[in-house]
Formats: sequence, C-alpha cells, structure tokens
Amino acid sequence: MTVQDIDRVSFAQEWQEWHRQKEAVLSGPHGFLAITGLHWLGPEPERFEDAPGAWSSTAEGVVVELAEGEELTVDGEPVRGRYDFGVVAERDSVYVGAGDAVIEVAKRGGQDIVRPRHPDNPLRTSFTRTPAYAPDPRWVVPGRFLPFPEPRPVTVGAAVEGLEHVYDSPGQVEFELAGVRHRLTAFNGRGPGALMALFTDETSGVTTYAANRSLQIAAPDAEGQVTLDFNRAGNLPCAYTDLATCPLPPAENRLPVAVEAGERIPLERGGQP
Repeated sequence: MTVQDIDRVSFAQEWQEWHRQKEAVLSGPHGFLAITGLHWLGPEPERFEDAPGAWSSTAEGVVVELAEGEELTVDGEPVRGRYDFGVVAERDSVYVGAGDAVIEVAKRGGQDIVRPRHPDNPLRTSFTRTPAYAPDPRWVVPGRFLPFPEPRPVTVGAAVEGLEHVYDSPGQVEFELAGVRHRLTAFNGRGPGALMALFTDETSGVTTYAANRSLQIAAPDAEGQVTLDFNRAGNLPCAYTDLATCPLPPAENRLPVAVEAGERIPLERGGQP
C-alpha cells in the first residue's frame, strides 16, 4: 500500500479511535493511572497504607492475612482471614476487590508485588490526554518478518532499576525509512502470530518518552510481509508513573532516525500539548 492509496480522512478517524481506546484503558477506574503503590513482597508479612491485610511472599506463593473487619473480594466472593493466592506466574496478574479499589497481585522480574488501584488517585482524576503527533500515512511502512530458527530468550532492563525481564523473541522485523534499512527485534504480540516491538529513536527524550515506546504489529502474512504503522507507537505505563515495571528495548532497537509519529511525552512528565 502506498501513501496515495490511503483515504486520509478514514485513516485519521481510525487513528483517533485507536488513541481514544488506548486512553480509556489507561485512565479507567482501575487503569494504570489509578495505581497508588508498587509494593515488593518479602517473606515477612507487611502492611501497606493503600491495601487491606498483611502481605508476604512464601515458597507456596503470595499470602494475605486479613485482620478483623478487613475483607477482599475474590472471584465475586468475600474473603476474610488468611488467603493463599498460590504461585503467580511471571508477567501474570490476579485482581481482587477491596471496596471501590482493586488490588493487583503479580510477579515481575521473578518477584511478587502488590499494586493497589484506587479510582480517586490524583494522577487519574487529573488526567486529560496524551499529546501525539498528527497521524500521517507516510509513517505506515511495509516490512518483512525474519523468523529465528527457534525463539531466542532476550534479557532486557526495566523501568525499575535493577529489575530485568526475559522475553522469547520469535525473530526480527526488517523495514526501510528514508531509504535506510533497519531491523527491530520483536516479541510476541497480543494475538496469535502478532508481534510487538519496543524501540527508541532520535525523538526519545526530546519530544517522545525517553525510555521506550511500543509498536504492535499484526501477524505476518504467508510470505512474511508485515505493516508497521508508527502512528500507533504508544507509550507504556512507565511514561506516566514510576509505579510501573515496563521493559526497556533491546540495545539493537535504538533507531538512528527521528520517528516523528505516535504518542509524545505525557503532560504529566513535562510534555508539551
């Protein structure tokens, strides 16, 4: 598809809907902007101001001990006293109710965490929008998926200092910008066969968030062809809050070109409207 083939009105409308839906998830009552704490669990029970109970990480998994008058809601049922969550898998999350709040129980970088999400968190209630470049069809580029013979484990850093994530990479995506060929190491995306690439570029730390942006890529066709729409290069939660454990891009995913497309530095981080 060429730029001339694109209906610019429909293109802009579809981008606006993508951006609207992304913002709705981020700023929902229990979205990432509602998070009030990032609590790393240890072997000894510990209480936190923004969550009921005393929480610990044991060999059998996460445990909470609720005092008299404290209650959680798990799968729609009230829970009191001691509750065992069992072992939470890496990058999985379990969500339980606590009044109008939701408590996320998760594992990140091999460590158990608790992240309460309160709808009245000021970061959420004051949120308006995320600045972004105007959608432009010239940032929709064809590419080719280059699969590895076997998925490769790739270790990357995280927004939290000292934390690491390990992702299996199925291969790389090759594409051209301004006549120069580039490759991005890809991870698995949101659907069967879909891909996701974390990257930085020459706008990072200038007009876009310094640490990373994320690009979702639909599954390759039978010939391995893909489309990269950099208009949909989106911020991860760490662009808005320090209470996120987002992965950083692999070193080879630092593009030596200014990708002036997609989401920009959030207003909450000093971004410009």
